[in-house]
Amino acid sequence: MPDVMSSSRLIGVGVGPGDPELVTVKGVNALRAADVVVVPVMDTGERGRAEATVLHYVPEEKVVRVVFALNERSDRERREAAWDAAGERVAQLLKAHEAVAFATIGDPNVYSTFTYLAQTIGESVPGTVVETVPGITAMQDLASRSGAVLTEGTEPLTLVPVTAGAAVLKDALAGPGTVVAYKFGRQAAEVAEALRETGRLEDAVWGSALGLPEESVRPAAELDGSPLPYLSTLIAPARRDGGRGGKL
Repeated sequence: MPDVMSSSRLIGVGVGPGDPELVTVKGVNALRAADVVVVPVMDTGERGRAEATVLHYVPEEKVVRVVFALNERSDRERREAAWDAAGERVAQLLKAHEAVAFATIGDPNVYSTFTYLAQTIGESVPGTVVETVPGITAMQDLASRSGAVLTEGTEPLTLVPVTAGAAVLKDALAGPGTVVAYKFGRQAAEVAEALRETGRLEDAVWGSALGLPEESVRPAAELDGSPLPYLSTLIAPARRDGGRGGKL
C-alpha cells in the first residue's frame, strides 16, 4: 500500500457532455485501468452525468461517489466544508490505491471540478502525480448536432460562463468572432435580451442534455425567457459575410 509521499496518480478523465459514445478510447482505457473511479455527486444523491457515463464502461463496484455539493451557490461556509470533506475522501483513496481516476463531464481543464480537487490533493497528499485525459466539450457536441461552425480562418472564439453575469456575455457578444455561453439556463431571459441587443440572435443556437433522451437543440430565436436546464449551452456564430474562405 503506498504511503503519503508515494507517487500515486490522480487522473482527471473528461467523459464528454453526456453521450457515452463521445468518451475517447484513451478515456475509457484510463477509467478501466484505474483502481477506483471517483464521480462527483450532489448532496441530493442523484446520479450525475459523469457517473451515468462511467457506468457504461466500468462496473459499479469500482465507482466511488463523492459529494461535492455542486448545487450549493449561496452558503460559502457549507460549500467549503463539502469541498474539504470531498478532498479528504479522495486523499484517503490515493493513500490506499496507486491510480485513482476522477470522471468529469466535458474536459478536465475547462471549467471543471477537477481543477479544484487537484489543487487540494497537491497540498494534502504531496507526491501525487496529477494527469488529465481530454474530453469532448459541450460546445463541440452542440456545434456538431446543430451544424454551427465554431471558427473560420482568423476568427476568435470566446467562451463565457453566464454564472459570471449576463453583462460579461453581452460584452463578448459585442466583440468579434463566435461566442459560446455555458451554464446559462437560469438566466435565459437575460441571455435572449443580450442576443437581441447585439444583433446576434438570428444565427444563435442553444442545446441541453446533448446525446441524452431528453436532448434539446433549438434556435435561440425561440427563447421566450422561460428557465432552461442549468447546463445549457449557447453558440452565437461569428458574423460571416465574406463568402467561402473570406476570413482565411
